[in-house]
Amino acid sequence: MLTPDPRHGPLVPLLLVLTVVTGVVDAVSYLALGHVFVANMTGNVVFLGFALAGAANLSATASLAALAAFLAGALAGGHLAGRLPEHRGRLLRAAVVAQAALVVASTVLAVAAGHTAGPVRYALIGLLALAMGGQNAVVRSLKVPDLTTTVLTMTITALAADRSGPRRLASAVWMLAGALLGALLVLHANVPTALALASALLIAVAAVLHRPSRTTPPWAARP
Repeated sequence: MLTPDPRHGPLVPLLLVLTVVTGVVDAVSYLALGHVFVANMTGNVVFLGFALAGAANLSATASLAALAAFLAGALAGGHLAGRLPEHRGRLLRAAVVAQAALVVASTVLAVAAGHTAGPVRYALIGLLALAMGGQNAVVRSLKVPDLTTTVLTMTITALAADRSGPRRLASAVWMLAGALLGALLVLHANVPTALALASALLIAVAAVLHRPSRTTPPWAARP
């Protein structure tokens, strides 16, 4: 089980919620937006290679669009981390508010215009990848061990090699939960419902961080 960690306060459970968001949005993008990831850039690079080789049902353009938007989001997230270096709670709250705005915009777009038309599909890919790039950059700067929220390859490797680490296990389990929830909603409900769930989770994280962001608890400083 995860034990309370005074060094990081509420950051550990909140980052696990963001890990669920990652699973949800990648389920949406892969299942509904043309076999592309908006958070897992390793997968997109691999898909890009497959698409360039002529593999069916894969789009090099979609993979490149996701990569470009993710990089733009990571650049913005890095800039935000540089502006708010002294308080991890404020940094994460600011990042999650911006991320929530992008995911809510994606939800509204999917409701209003669907998700199958080419321009709308690329707009959704761009908005979601932008949001996830920002999340990845900010979470990296928080320096909470074993919780990246988007990348699991090294986490799973370390879990097996070290044979320890409840956070590593929790990260994998929560990513799986998010992917499962997202897939169930896409397959048995619709894309806006899945995106609405991701939006609600992000808004909840921002709400939890509201009060700590107005004070300076011990865990706010970067380790």
